[in-house]
Amino acid sequence: MAKSSHTDLTRVRNIGVIAHIDAGKTTTTEHLLYYAGAKHKLGGVDEGTTETDYDPEEQARGITIYSACVPFEWADHHINLIDTPGHVDFTAEVERSLRVLDGAVVVFDGQKGVEAQSETVWRQANKYGVPRIVFVNKMDVVGANFAQTLASVNARLTPNPAEQGRPVPIVIPIGSGGAADSRTPFSGIIDLIEMKAKFFDAGDYGKTVRVAEIPEDNQLEAQDYREKLFDALTAHDEKDLITTAVLEGQDPDPAKVRQLVRELCLARKIYPVLSGSGREHIGIQPLLDAVTYYLPSPLDRPPVTGTDPKGKKEQKRKPDAKEPFCGLVFKASWHPNGNRFFVRVYSGVMKPNMRAYNPGKDTKENVAKLFHVHADPARGLEEVETGPAGDIVCVVGLKDTKTGDTLCETAHPILLEAISFAEAVVSQSIEPESGGDKDKLGLALEVLQLEDPTFIIRADKDTGQTLMSGMGTLHLEVKRHRLERDFRIKVRAGKPRVSYREMLKQPRTIEMKVEKLGDKPAFAELKVSFTNFKSEKPVAVFNAVPAENPTPVAFLAAAERALTDALQTGELGYPMMHAQARIIDAKFDPQLSSEDAFLAAAIKAYREATSGNVQLLEPIMKVTVTTPTEFLGNVIGDLGARGAEISDTVSNESGMSEVTATVPLAKLFTYANEVRSLSQGRAAAGIEPHSYQAAPDSVLRQLMGE
Repeated sequence: MAKSSHTDLTRVRNIGVIAHIDAGKTTTTEHLLYYAGAKHKLGGVDEGTTETDYDPEEQARGITIYSACVPFEWADHHINLIDTPGHVDFTAEVERSLRVLDGAVVVFDGQKGVEAQSETVWRQANKYGVPRIVFVNKMDVVGANFAQTLASVNARLTPNPAEQGRPVPIVIPIGSGGAADSRTPFSGIIDLIEMKAKFFDAGDYGKTVRVAEIPEDNQLEAQDYREKLFDALTAHDEKDLITTAVLEGQDPDPAKVRQLVRELCLARKIYPVLSGSGREHIGIQPLLDAVTYYLPSPLDRPPVTGTDPKGKKEQKRKPDAKEPFCGLVFKASWHPNGNRFFVRVYSGVMKPNMRAYNPGKDTKENVAKLFHVHADPARGLEEVETGPAGDIVCVVGLKDTKTGDTLCETAHPILLEAISFAEAVVSQSIEPESGGDKDKLGLALEVLQLEDPTFIIRADKDTGQTLMSGMGTLHLEVKRHRLERDFRIKVRAGKPRVSYREMLKQPRTIEMKVEKLGDKPAFAELKVSFTNFKSEKPVAVFNAVPAENPTPVAFLAAAERALTDALQTGELGYPMMHAQARIIDAKFDPQLSSEDAFLAAAIKAYREATSGNVQLLEPIMKVTVTTPTEFLGNVIGDLGARGAEISDTVSNESGMSEVTATVPLAKLFTYANEVRSLSQGRAAAGIEPHSYQAAPDSVLRQLMGE
């Protein structure tokens, strides 16, 4: 059994690698693990042998779907690497990973620069206040341009450096592109802090690093970038770590430069930028060094905040072993030997054989053993003696806990803020090919729902079919393949359909009286106001009956439950959005009233409030298309035919254009394939949920079968 080896929290890094799909993120991750000795040979995305992409579905597609947590050591630091997907259908995976990271490495394609999904993940990292370093990858690709990539980060991600920080290179490439390129091919990097060139031996996959003087052809460029680096650093050098030395024309102490870069990176005033190529094995060790130098330890992050589940008072917990234990379950994954739950320990120490309290569910869980998990299940679990503050551990076989739940000590309860996820926008009917597999399918779907909070299962009340809903067609396709591969259930799926929503047109206040249940006398009277509101939750019900009203609490609670259930589905059978019901008055009769009578009154009030008073909403997607400029006319014409509103078109010097538009989801099911045919296979589209808007009458008529 391994002890917890990293009690020195200053040497712990919980990091993620985030990027747009195809920016080379998985290849970069593979090299991080290879050089750190966490794996003994390099996998390749194209061969389907990468370490963190252990799921056959990921290997077949060359994309990362499930965030795996891999622990490894580098330069006397313990690093927990949480791999994150780049495909927009798996935004929930990125969101939950960012919630528990302390720092991130953002990978950009040196040829394409900032792409649609990289904007999304950058915004998510801003939301959670995650310090990050930038790695400009694929500098070996024809057309790679470091300066242009840097300019696109500046323009699109940090247009206001005073508020958003700015990218500052600390490592620049020597050359760019391959041998066939007209320019000097990419061959190594220049460290601007040490002012040395570094070359990587291709014979041993870049493990051997040769440090040399900067080539003469690159000296002016290196000097120029170094001056810009010092300008950016001295603008915030409040402790005078390097400013005096720079003003006096001296070379500042590299250790002090790194200290200042670290302080400004943690404050998100700068984002240190490095460059290299995973595929050519260049520049990865300096990236690993940068993770240890500049990204935060758990101690550098603010204390985690939550509430006391009883009194709802705010509470804070510091990353300290002496504090009471609390942790967040940020991922659950199915395993035949018992489901695995990944816990980020924020305070105190998690121990084997403890009884952990889940305050959100008001239940206790037995924590038998703690593990570190290697990404490839074949390498199995490594048992550890403790999970100290700042660590990420795995627990097997929790009973009532799900993704986003808090675990803590019973004597010191705290409820951390749950992870919020976007609404599912696509649904599909699903049924087993064999009638005998019906129960088996039900259990398998429950497991998939446990793992992924954006994957929703419900029964269609009109047809009785089981519907699965998710973030996009690829999302549902992956789930279908997992049912067939992991659970060995052959399934039939219907056509993808849009997940519409409903919303009240007008607020209504309803007074409803019930005087009979069937043919028996009864009594309940309610006054309920129905309005729209904006909130994280789609619907909300409140008991606003004055305290002096004598109606028994149990009767009002029955009405609340009925309204909550009723509001889940609108008049047309789709889930309601932004709907709020407030019970503002009630009357009861001691002889005739009952919970059933109040339940009936609530349902009747709801029916009257929604009758002829709901509008259909359809999901609108943000579409970003990157295309060679010669096909721009085709792309814009096609988007117009789909009812798109085009918000922006940008072209750059390298002959590429990017179009941003909002389009109804119903027009996009086959778009990713069709946009390629408009551009001889050279355009790529990113599609992500944007908003819900009122659907045209034609959509409503079509749904009603008119």
